[in-house]
Amino acid sequence: MSRVPGWLGRLGAGLTGISRRLEERRAEAERADAEPGPPPARSVPPPPEYAPEVPAPRPDPAQAVPWGVRVAAEASWRLLVLAGTVWVLMRIISAVQLVVLAFVAALLVTALLQPTVARLRRLGVPRGLATAMTAILGFVVMGLMGWFVTWQVMENIDDLSSQIQDGIDELRKWLLNSPFHVTDKQINEIAKNLREAVGSNTDAITSAGLEGVTVVVEALTGILLTIFSTLFLLYDGKRIWEWSLKLVPAAARPGVAGAGPRAWRTLTAYVRGTVIVALIDAIFIGLGIYFLDVPMAVPLAVFIFLFAFIPLVGAVVSGALAVVVALVTQGVFTAVMTLVVVLAVQQIEGHILQPFILGRAVRVHPLAVVLSVAAGGLVAGMGGAVVAVPLVAVTNTVAGYLRAYSNEAARRYAPKPRGATASDAATARPPGRTE
Repeated sequence: MSRVPGWLGRLGAGLTGISRRLEERRAEAERADAEPGPPPARSVPPPPEYAPEVPAPRPDPAQAVPWGVRVAAEASWRLLVLAGTVWVLMRIISAVQLVVLAFVAALLVTALLQPTVARLRRLGVPRGLATAMTAILGFVVMGLMGWFVTWQVMENIDDLSSQIQDGIDELRKWLLNSPFHVTDKQINEIAKNLREAVGSNTDAITSAGLEGVTVVVEALTGILLTIFSTLFLLYDGKRIWEWSLKLVPAAARPGVAGAGPRAWRTLTAYVRGTVIVALIDAIFIGLGIYFLDVPMAVPLAVFIFLFAFIPLVGAVVSGALAVVVALVTQGVFTAVMTLVVVLAVQQIEGHILQPFILGRAVRVHPLAVVLSVAAGGLVAGMGGAVVAVPLVAVTNTVAGYLRAYSNEAARRYAPKPRGATASDAATARPPGRTE
């Protein structure tokens, strides 16, 4: 057995120790990788002292604006767009005002005459004949009313002039003996000022008379347009409505198609109810001023009937006209009694007749009536004042129906909870759709 040299044994022991230390270091490195430690030092050198500091990042401008200001800005630009749209629409209407008023008047006349056409159709009368009979009868009645008023005024104008002169003299005597201490000199000064005002405005009055010829021509044109439009609406109104629906986007077409008949029923009820109320006003106020011996009682009654189509304002104007005629022709007592008759009939109309005849479907708040009549008068004069309230009533009906339709559609199309049955799914069809 040979002996191993000593130096070889020491070499082996040294190698063994080196391998052991390498194993320990490898184990420590693995443990260091497994455990998170502090981040290593950056190798990038720091910037020099003269370098400027980098500012902190700025927030999003939309997030820096307060929420209330953002909401106000969003609402403001949308309101500006709507205001611009309304302004453009008003400009277009002003440019073709005669055509628009003629068509709206045709709609009102059609709403008044259409029930008669429908009744004749149910009796078996052909559509063309029923339309012709109704239109001819309706326009003949309207023409006779206009002719009757003109005839009565021309027949009584001389007597009315003399009565007005006598009434002015009586009023002058009453002012001289009244507690207001009006002197004859003051009355003469007022008369002189009136004569001077008329003399200085002679040119304006003459130009107004010349413009009256243009007004007459425009009125005749509007009447012809109204007659033709009424004929076509009575004869072919349903197909005109169906064609109009094609101009509406497909998504909104079902709602508009449902709102149309309801709007037409509202308009028909309004026109029919207004005619009945105006007729009652004209009859009872006309009888009252007739028994009070007010001249031209029948023409005044017809004026009251016509002015009743302008809510609130028309009743005030026609009643004031009757009181003024009674004052200058029959004296203060007759004028007071005429005022009592007018107020009594109008109070009965406002609190009993209108709610009963017109119903809730066409009721409009008095503030909305006043504002709409004022706006219609500013935009289109007398015609605008006449059509303002029915337009507001129809708009109210359409808006209410579309809001209810939208809520119903949202409820039907809402996502069903888990476990919904087939019967629940069947109720999710669009409104009005059947199998």
